[in-house]
Amino acid sequence: MGYITTYTGKHFDPLVPDMEAIDIHDIAHALSLTCRGNGHVKQFFSVGQHCVYCALEAEARGYSKRVVLGCLLHDAGEAYMSDVPRPFKVMLHEYVQAEDKLIDLIYTKFLGSTLSEEEKKLVSEIDDDILYFDMIELLNVPQNGPEPKLGIQLNYDEVQPFEKIEQAYIDIFEKYMHL
Repeated sequence: MGYITTYTGKHFDPLVPDMEAIDIHDIAHALSLTCRGNGHVKQFFSVGQHCVYCALEAEARGYSKRVVLGCLLHDAGEAYMSDVPRPFKVMLHEYVQAEDKLIDLIYTKFLGSTLSEEEKKLVSEIDDDILYFDMIELLNVPQNGPEPKLGIQLNYDEVQPFEKIEQAYIDIFEKYMHL
């Protein structure tokens, strides 16, 4: 079997991805149930919640709708390929190539094209800024360098139900897809 069966019942091969089978509901659902840090965190905190925070931060900074959606979708490949922690991922060249191909296809489906280098830079900066706080709050790992200034409040105090995160993900997607 060369495919996974998604939440909405589609058969999807992450190594030979079909743009028509990519579904925002599959992405939102899967990411809302996928734990950050490969599960090695103080309490459950989803990749979906991280992506929602990234999108809200892009919105707070006044970035374009493409960057807001880029932030929301930056980990969308993990809905189909799973999450691999950064330190290990750099050693998996074929995995990274397949993930890059998939995320480019996801961006093309929803944004009409891949992100520009400037858009990628803005998405990466926000991802790193939020990761700074994720590392402290979820892993008790002190961070070097100055604390990033955020335009939003992060909440790590209580586990958010996956349904709430899934809906927040869809709400942001729908808001910015129709602007």
